[in-house]
Amino acid sequence: MSQDLLIEIGCEDLPARHVRPLAECLAQAVAEGLSARGVAVGATRALATPRRLAVLVAEVAAEQPAQERSRKGPSLKAAFDDAGQPTKAAEGFARSCGVTVDALLREDDYLVYRATEPGRSTAELLPEVFEEALRAMDALVPRRMRWDASGESFVRPVRWLCALHGETVAPLAAFGLQAGRETYGHRFHAPAAIALARAGDYVAALEGASVVADMDARRDTVRSQVEAAAKAAGGSARITEDLLEEVTALIEWPVAVTGRIEAEYMALPPEVIVTTVETNQRYFTVFDGNGALLPVFITVANIASSDPQQVVDGNERVVRPRLADALFFWEQDRRQPLADFLPKLAQATFQKDLGSIRDKAARVTELARQLAAPMGADPGTCARAAELCKADLATQMVFEFTELQGVMGGYYARASGEDEAVAAAIAEHYAPTGAGAPIPATAAGRVVALADKLDSLAGIFAAGQPPTASKDPFALRRAAIGALRILLDGGLRLNLRAWLDTAISAQPVRCDAAQVGEQLWQFVSERLRGLLAERGISREVFDAVAAMGISDPVDFAARAEAVVAFSSLPEAEQLAAAHKRARNILRQAGDEVPAKEPESARFVEPAEGALAEALARQSAEHETALAAGEYTQALRALAPLQTPVDAFFDAVMVNADDAALRANRLALLAALDRSCRRVADLSQLSV
Repeated sequence: MSQDLLIEIGCEDLPARHVRPLAECLAQAVAEGLSARGVAVGATRALATPRRLAVLVAEVAAEQPAQERSRKGPSLKAAFDDAGQPTKAAEGFARSCGVTVDALLREDDYLVYRATEPGRSTAELLPEVFEEALRAMDALVPRRMRWDASGESFVRPVRWLCALHGETVAPLAAFGLQAGRETYGHRFHAPAAIALARAGDYVAALEGASVVADMDARRDTVRSQVEAAAKAAGGSARITEDLLEEVTALIEWPVAVTGRIEAEYMALPPEVIVTTVETNQRYFTVFDGNGALLPVFITVANIASSDPQQVVDGNERVVRPRLADALFFWEQDRRQPLADFLPKLAQATFQKDLGSIRDKAARVTELARQLAAPMGADPGTCARAAELCKADLATQMVFEFTELQGVMGGYYARASGEDEAVAAAIAEHYAPTGAGAPIPATAAGRVVALADKLDSLAGIFAAGQPPTASKDPFALRRAAIGALRILLDGGLRLNLRAWLDTAISAQPVRCDAAQVGEQLWQFVSERLRGLLAERGISREVFDAVAAMGISDPVDFAARAEAVVAFSSLPEAEQLAAAHKRARNILRQAGDEVPAKEPESARFVEPAEGALAEALARQSAEHETALAAGEYTQALRALAPLQTPVDAFFDAVMVNADDAALRANRLALLAALDRSCRRVADLSQLSV
C-alpha cells in the first residue's frame, strides 16, 4: 500500500541563503534514495521555513519489490579439480552465498549465484536513505555547528524530528533525537506542539498554526502583499528576485507593513536610500509612476501584531540611523571637489605588483584616450572620466556603502561642476554589473568601462595570477564577459586582441608579453564562446570561425550567425565534406602546393575546367558580399560550387604522376580552399 511520506528537521533559525538549497537537497536525496532502492514514489515537495526543512513525498510504497541478487564466482577451471570435485575456492564461494556448490549456476565458464530475495520494507530502508540525505546536505554547508556532547553537527542546532509514513512514525534518529509525529507552528502565534495524524496533514496543519511551509506559496504571498501595500501608498514596489527570495526565507507568516522615510533623508540620491533600505534592512522601496522614489518603505513582518503601529515604529527606528549616517557622509563628501580625493588613491593598493588604485586609474586614462576615437567618443571626455572614475573609492559614502562605487562618483562629479558626459561615464564605468545587466548607455561610459576591464585583465594576467577553476578574486571572468558585451551589445567593431596587447604593454610588471597575450586571449575567447552559445552558436560553428583568427567580437558573431544560416542549406553538408577532403589533400601535399592560380591550359578533364569556371563565377558575388559584410550572402554564393566540386572529385585524380599536372590540380584545390575559408573554415563543420 502506498502512502505519503513526511520527513521534517526542526531547527533554530537558518541563514536565509541556505533555506531553499537545503530543503531541495533533502527532497532530492530522499526521493532518489528511495527510487534507487526500487521503492515506488510519487510527486516530491520541498518545504521550508527559517525553522524547518522538510520533504513530503506522495505515494511511497510500503516496501521495495523482490530483489534479484547475482554474484560471479571463480572460473570453472579454478572451481573444480581434474576429477570434477569442488575445490576450496568453489566451496568458499558457495558458503559465502549461503548455499551448496550444487545450487550454483554455471555461466560463461564461471560459477554464478542467482537468487530472488524478498524486498525490504520502506521503514527498514528509511534510516540509510535519511543518512545519505544528511551527508548531501552537509556538503552544501562546510561550516556547521555543534551544540551538545553528541558531536553531531548541522547548519543550526536541531530541536525536533518529525517523520511519518502514512499514519506510522518512521524509525529515524539523528542529532540525539528520535523522530516522532509532532511538529511545531509559529513561534508566537502557535508555540504548542502539533501532533500529526498522518503525513498528508502536514501543510494544512502548519497553515492552521500560522506557518506557510511551501516556499513558493509564501513567496507569492509576500509579492502580492508588497504590491498591494505599494499601491495603497500611491506607487509600485521595486521587487528584485534576490530580495524577494531572501525575505521569503526569513519569515513563516508574512504580514506586509508600510513605514515612512523622513523628508530630510529624501535629499539623498535615490540609490543611497535604495541601498540602505533594501540591501541593509531587507525592506522594499516604492516609486511613483514617473520613476521617482517615494518616502515610504514596505517591510514584511513575521507576525500579525495586535498593534501594527508598534511594528511600523520599530522598523522606522531601525532605518533612521542608517539614513542619518548616509546623509552625513553625503554632506561631508561634497565639501570638496571629486578630484581632491585622487591623492588618497595612491595609498590604496590595487595589486602588489601593479601599484596603487591611482596607478591603475592613470593606465585606464591613457587607454581610454586611445580607445575613444575608434569607439566614437570624445577623447577629452573619456580621459577626464577615466581620471576621476576611481576617486569615489576614497569617499566616506563609498567606504560605508561599497555597492555605490561609480554611482556616487557620478553624483560627486556633477556637484564638482564636471561636464555631464564625464559624470555619466563615471557612474556607468562598472557596467555591466552582472548577467543581463545593461551596458553603459553613453559612448564615453562604454570607453571608460572597456578600458577599466581591459586594464584589470591585462594586469592580473601579466602578474601571473589568472583565475583558477575555483578562485577568481579579481572577478576577471565578469570583466571579460563585460568587455565582450560592451562590444557585442553596442555593435562596436574593435580588434580586441590588439587592444589587450596594448593594455599588457602598459603594465608595470615585467612579463613575456606574447605569452601573456596568448593566454589572455584564450581566456577571453572562452568567455566569447559562452556568450555566443547563449545565442545558439554551437562549439563546432565557433571553432570554424575561430580558425580564421578573428579577434573582433562583433565580426566574429556576424560570421558565426552566417555559418549557422549556411548550415541549413541542402548543399552545405556535401560542400563542407568536400572542403575537408580538399584540405586533407593540400595538407598532405605540403610544399608541393604552388603559390599561384591554376592554369586553364593544363586542364585535362572537363571537370577541372567546370570547377575553375564555377569558382570564377562565384568569386565576383562572393567578393561583393564580403566587402559589404554580408557574410550570409557570401556563404550562400558558395552553394552552387557543390555540384562541380563533387564532379571534380569523382572524375579527377589529383595526385597524378605528371608533376606539372599534379601541381595545377593542387592549385585548383587551393583556390577552392581559399573560397571556403573567407568567412569561416567550412572544413570544420560536420553539418
